[in-house]
Amino acid sequence: MTHPNEVLLREAFAAFMRGDLEALQTKYFAEDIRYHVAGRSQIAGDYEGIGEVLGFFGRLFELSGGTLRLEVHDVVANDEHGVALFKVLAERDGKQLADDEILIAHPTADGKAAEIWTQSTDVYTSDEFWS
Repeated sequence: MTHPNEVLLREAFAAFMRGDLEALQTKYFAEDIRYHVAGRSQIAGDYEGIGEVLGFFGRLFELSGGTLRLEVHDVVANDEHGVALFKVLAERDGKQLADDEILIAHPTADGKAAEIWTQSTDVYTSDEFWS
């Protein structure tokens, strides 16, 4: 049996890759979502609210010239958390990124993501790519 928080993450990743920002905004993310990106690059930091998070996603596509792709390897979940293991693939200024990352999400009572943390397995490479 698939846990609802696993379904939430898998469907949110799929919506992201389709560019379905409306679904992310209405079905998968809480209005007051907090999204934390580790590192020191220009994309690192804390994003508060759905507007800032969607703006962050737009910036990723802008910086990568629309080449950004995410490949989900696995998702595990329970009532408290959802964890996704995925690869970030992108090109920028003649550089290529193929970075394994982890995403940890805490859901709201109504099944939307309330807080998310992402962490690269090679933060130096990720920072260099996005800087």
